[in-house]
Amino acid sequence: MGWLDSHHSFSFGHWYNPEKTNFGALRVLNDDIVEPSMGFGTHPHQNMEIISIPLFGELAHKDSIGTIGVIQTGDVQIMSAGTGIQHSEFNHSNDKKVNFLQIWILPKKQNISPRYDQKSFSKTGRANKFQTVVSPNDDSAVWINQDAYFSLADLDPGYSSTYNLHTQGQGAYVFLISGKVEINGTILERRDALGIWDTDMFEIKPLIKSEVLVIEVPMKL
Repeated sequence: MGWLDSHHSFSFGHWYNPEKTNFGALRVLNDDIVEPSMGFGTHPHQNMEIISIPLFGELAHKDSIGTIGVIQTGDVQIMSAGTGIQHSEFNHSNDKKVNFLQIWILPKKQNISPRYDQKSFSKTGRANKFQTVVSPNDDSAVWINQDAYFSLADLDPGYSSTYNLHTQGQGAYVFLISGKVEINGTILERRDALGIWDTDMFEIKPLIKSEVLVIEVPMKL
């Protein structure tokens, strides 16, 4: 779109692939790069959990429930659209690009009151281990209206990590932000992803220094 370089993991906007509409309750995963001072004007959402994770740069946010702020690299932001909310998102910088992941999760309960939450997370908390950044029951993470868990990990070669799913009926969408890893014999490289279900655990083996996002969601809607 000129000001926007967007890569979609699932059908979104003008791009539709009937084989890629969702992974369980995970509906959207967009990898967006926005030019300086550009962004998404005010637009509405309803009954969706919307998570933004900046990978580099800063994102300015404003919404109809009175939130005005900046989402920085290291922050995780969530907005429960519920009964309805309007918001805008713009690159906060006048001279640098911003790259962020925007992720939509189908909610557990419909028509809740719209809400906003944002927290900062230190990268030291994910060194060769999983750091929970989104959870329905962990006060150290941002709360979500769904039985969904987001975990980030910075993995060094030689430090294999085991991910244990929280409950039966859950699946994990493993999105490799950077690096190269092996999962049960499958090799993932930068921006590859792998859906895993019908298991209670799996192992991630980093082949080079890697940054991983695991999105765990209910598989039945």
